[in-house]
Order: sequence, then structure tokens, then C-alpha cells
Amino acid sequence: MSPTAPVDRRTLLRLGAGLGLALAAGPALAACGDGAIAAEPEAKSDALLPRTSVRNIGLRPDLPGTASGVPQGFFRYPARLLRATRGKPLKGASPIKAATETFLPPPPQRSDNPAWRAIEDLLGGRVDVVAVPSDDYPTRFSTMIAGGALPDIFEYPETGGVDNKVAFFDAECADLTPHLAGDAVRDYPNLAAIPKAAWQDAIFGNKLYGIPISRTGTGGAGFYRHDLFARAGVTDLGQITGLDRFVELCKELTRPSRNEYAIMAGATNLVAMSAGAPKDWRFEAATGKFTHRLETPEFRHAVEILRGLYKAGCFYPGTIGMSGAQKSKYTDLFKSGKAAYVYDGMPDYLTPGTGYLDAMSSVDPSFDTRPMVPFGPHPLVWADNISLSNVHIKKASGERVRQLLAFADFAAAPFGSTEYTLINYGVEGTDFRRDAHGNPVLTDKGVLDTATPWKFFGSAVPAVFSPTSEKGVRYAHAAFAEMIPRMAEDPTLAYSSPTWDSKGNGSLLSLEGDGIKDLITGRKPMSWFAQLAKEYLRAGGEKARAEFEEAAQKGAHT
Repeated sequence: MSPTAPVDRRTLLRLGAGLGLALAAGPALAACGDGAIAAEPEAKSDALLPRTSVRNIGLRPDLPGTASGVPQGFFRYPARLLRATRGKPLKGASPIKAATETFLPPPPQRSDNPAWRAIEDLLGGRVDVVAVPSDDYPTRFSTMIAGGALPDIFEYPETGGVDNKVAFFDAECADLTPHLAGDAVRDYPNLAAIPKAAWQDAIFGNKLYGIPISRTGTGGAGFYRHDLFARAGVTDLGQITGLDRFVELCKELTRPSRNEYAIMAGATNLVAMSAGAPKDWRFEAATGKFTHRLETPEFRHAVEILRGLYKAGCFYPGTIGMSGAQKSKYTDLFKSGKAAYVYDGMPDYLTPGTGYLDAMSSVDPSFDTRPMVPFGPHPLVWADNISLSNVHIKKASGERVRQLLAFADFAAAPFGSTEYTLINYGVEGTDFRRDAHGNPVLTDKGVLDTATPWKFFGSAVPAVFSPTSEKGVRYAHAAFAEMIPRMAEDPTLAYSSPTWDSKGNGSLLSLEGDGIKDLITGRKPMSWFAQLAKEYLRAGGEKARAEFEEAAQKGAHT
């Protein structure tokens, strides 16, 4: 969770973020003409996965990471930078064309960007990066496909793409299996630090096609005001022994006369995890059966709890209907002290200046904001922040594929390395200067130059680091150390369903989100919950279930 790590929008726009709807999917491309292979349910073989390991370039973290995905924690930025790649990885290579989305304004081009030039000098080759605003990227992606103009390496749109991924990857993309599976990934040690679950999400048609833009596994469970919880008698989250105690706490924290409320926007993810509900599907290996969360008593109970909290006035007025596009409205309200809990992704906690820790301390030093974790006797932690998306390589010769993988390995360099520093902070003295503690601080020029999205061409688990707060690093690392070992496996990563690939994070999520919002706010009676489940299954959920179960059956016979 570096200061520059982007927020996973899919995490924010799941039901917990103000019960917002999923982003509109981009243009759906058939990419499946005559002779194209059909997408089929499949069990993803572990033999296709790279052998992952913790990356160690010689830096000693203040708080250790683990191979399972707990990130390393650093209190200070390393004074002496170490290389994470050897020599000039692109020496002798022809120029690379690369395209990805960006969440920042367009960066200065090479001629006016010393960071860009320094990165190319270290690489030993030229990389022409096209950075497209995130909302426009799905459309630009479809245009590239239609015009036969896919670049050498590109990000797959996180919110939309093709209808038949298998056919598209088979026709257009390099099979990375022989280059990365098993011990082959050792040639790219920075990519080898990407956890197993992220690689699972890059397998299509029994081939490894993608390079994950890895994240922290779980997006967390939001943030809470420890000072307010303590005032209500909860000095440790372990004291929230179950949902009944959480309801009592929320009522104690709600003080409309002082414009203070328990919950800002939504808390569906937190309550559902604490109730033991699955993220999307529950898989029973003994029977091979998949059950959607709308069919589980745990998720229904979570909705009942949230419905009761809404009726009791525990939500800040008007925010439960806010979508992800209105995120800044409700997060600003939280940061100004109007609620005790907000759902948001972990990357926003330690962002210098604007993250929860810094922003709220500047409003009032007494605000003690910490990461929330699921509570109760049998909570689950969802694997909802595995990766932002995947990066793919256009079909090319074996030598060209290896050059592009070397570029991705460079982009995935770990925290504190020479490569990471250039990507995230630019050139010292021009793009950043070090503060009194030796931590890099971007200059105005650096803010512009580092907007080039190099980190979207490869990324292992981000480190936890704050230039302003050691205690914040400890709080975030402790939350991950508690949640990662308890993270429930997501069966949609081990098994694939073409219907789920095309609808799961799009139309089905929107249908579910609208329905749950109606239930929580009382616009629909609780008896309608069963009808919502039926509509969801009819709209594609049942077909996805059948495909997942077919994939599981195939896996049982291999």
C-alpha cells in the first residue's frame, strides 16, 4: 500500500460503498468469429501457476511480510536504494508500445519528463506509453481491437472487455505458461512475488495469459474512529462479540442532535463478512455444489441487521444511496467527523495528505482513525482485492515475449528499490526531495512526471508505508496480519464460468445492488429477499452456477 497505490474501484463499488452500483461495463466485444474457440467452464490447474515467493532485494522491513500475501511494513524510506533488476533489461530491444488506464491527469511526455527518460535509461530501451483516462479505457480498448492496433503490452479493462475472453486471448495474446509456470518465473523474481490467488485470475482456456496488477488480497473492512468507539466502551475490536453487540454500539454512536452517526454511506461488506456470508459464491468440495450468497441465511441475516440499523437512523442521512462516483462526498463527511465508521479500500488509509490518517489528523488531532476488521465468532474475510486487472502481451516471438516480461518485471519492482523509486517518485532533486526523516516528498514537477502509469504494467503486493505516521503503518499491517490468514478462498478464482466472466461484476452486481438497497431502506419488504434471489439467478446466476459446477466436476476427474 504505497502512497501512490490506486484504489481498487471494484472493491469500492461493491455493495459496501454506499450500496453503489457497479461501474458501467465497457463495450462488450464478441471477439469470437469463425473458427474461434468457445469459452467453456474449467478447473484451473495449479500446474499453470508460477511458484511464488517473498521478494528480498536486501532491504529489511520494519514489519515482515509473508508468502501468503501479508505486506511488508516500513516506517522510513530506505536511504540507500538497491536494484531489483539486472543490467539494462531492454538493451537491444526494439521500442515497446504499451497502453493502460490511468486515474490521474495525462503526464508530460518524454521530452518534458525526466522521470520517463531516467526509467528508459535504466531499462536500456524505449517504451511508448499511452495512458488513457480510466472511464474512457474500455472504449479505447475496443477501438484498438477493432482497428487491429493492440500494443505490445496492455492492461485488460477492469470494468469491461470482450464477451469471450478465451477466444480473444487465444487469437491475440501470448501464452505465458512456458515462460512463467512453476520455476520458470524465477527468471522474473519481481513477478514471482505475486501471490497465487492473483495468478489464478489470469488463467483462461487452461493457459496462463495474464500478468496480475496485484493488490493486497483483501480490500479490508473500512475504517473506524477508535476514539469514538472507546468513548462508547469498545477499546478493542475483539469486544464486538457479534452482530447484536455491533447494533448496540451503532445506536450508542448515533447522536443526530450533534450531527454524528454510526455509519457513513454503507456497511454491507463489513456486516456480511462478520455474519460469515461468502463474497459471491460458497463452494462445497464434498458435493461439488455452488451456492450464491443471496441463497444463504448468513447474507439474509446481514441484510436484516442493516435494515434495522437504517430504521434506527444509524446511517448518515442521504449517503446510503450514494454511488462510487459520489465517493468524495461521503468520505469528506466522514473525515470531517460526522460518523464513526466508513467503508473504503485500504489503499486510502495512508495516502500522504489526503488519506484518512493524515486528513483526519489535520481536521482534529484527537481523531484516531484505524482499519476495521470483521468481528464476531465466525467472521470471513473476503478475497475482494486480489488484483486491479491483468496485463497481457500481444502474440510475438519467444524472444520478444521475454523482453516484454522483463519490462513487466521492472514495473513490478518492490518498495525501496531504484526502479520503484523512479516509477513512484521520479528523479531525486527534480521530482522529489527527502524530508528531515529521509522520506521522499514529491515536488510539483514530480506530481506531474510520476503520473505515467508504469506500475500498471506489473505489480506485486504493495508495501505498507507512511512518511508521516509509524503508528499508522503498525495499524494497517496489524489489520492485514489478522485478515490475510483468515481470508476465505474465492472459488471463482479456481474455477471459471464464461457467464460469470461476462456478467458477474457487471449486470448481476448491479441487479443485486439495487435490490439490496431497496431492502435496507425499506422500499421493499424483507419477504421480497427471496424474490431478489430468484431474479438474480434467472438473470444469469443459475447459468453461472451450472458452469462453475461443471468446472468443479472436470477438476475432480483430472
